[in-house]
Amino acid sequence: MKWVRIILDLAKVRISVLVMVSVATGYLLFKEAWSWSMLLPMVGVFLAACGSSALNHVQDAPYDGRMRRTRTRPIPSGRIDRWWALFVALALLAAGFNLLALGDTHTPQVLLLTLLSVIWYNGVYTYLKRLSAFAVVPGALVGAIPPVIGWTAAGGVVTDHSILPLAFFLFLWQIPHFWLLLLMYGKDYEEAGLPSVTQLFSTIQLGRITFTWILATAAAGLLLAMTGPVPFPWNLAFLAATIWLVVAAVEILHPEGSERWQLKAFLKINLYALIVMALLVAQALTGA
Repeated sequence: MKWVRIILDLAKVRISVLVMVSVATGYLLFKEAWSWSMLLPMVGVFLAACGSSALNHVQDAPYDGRMRRTRTRPIPSGRIDRWWALFVALALLAAGFNLLALGDTHTPQVLLLTLLSVIWYNGVYTYLKRLSAFAVVPGALVGAIPPVIGWTAAGGVVTDHSILPLAFFLFLWQIPHFWLLLLMYGKDYEEAGLPSVTQLFSTIQLGRITFTWILATAAAGLLLAMTGPVPFPWNLAFLAATIWLVVAAVEILHPEGSERWQLKAFLKINLYALIVMALLVAQALTGA
């Protein structure tokens, strides 16, 4: 069980599951029906995301050991050697890509999109964040790719305008998702020698900027409801979820806002992304 726990920690399973959910959302939006064939791209991308996350642990190990939030991760805590962690990462990546290669629809495109995601995360973003406090903006492209992978695996075209609003929504969502973490742990990044927006802005200023990005994410969520157009009652559900997010996020604007409120906003914006994808899937499956 000890090794299972270590592998799960390396794989950042909660994040990888969210990636898998976005793949499933893209697939179901194209098919508009459940299909067992969707499990192949879902599991394949999940394993690739786990491998990419584990590789990120290897790359960031020197910095993780200096931060309060990450010093208990498997490598800095000494639970696993970096070389063994690298082996786990490569094994998970190989398993994911091999599964995706078994697909029978647009397989080359699916493999290329997955490879692009891994390269962008591990080869671009991971190193860019050591150079710029704003690396999350180009890095957010990683979150926009999975729904397009699902759409393509189902038989869709990468450039189809029907899937691009969801990709854009997930792109925007990642920025306040990360900056809310910085509101709570920005000093950790500074102590680790990494550039952080907390060095450029005060907590109040960063709260206002993050709130603006949350508003942009909410607007993108409403855009998804408009591009359908989404019929009643789904349009009301989108509107209600968006209002709930904005009202909840107002707390981070308070000068006396605590880490507890920042954590609540962080959890709620993640829940909002799940609600939006659930509403899209429910609408597609019901044919509404």
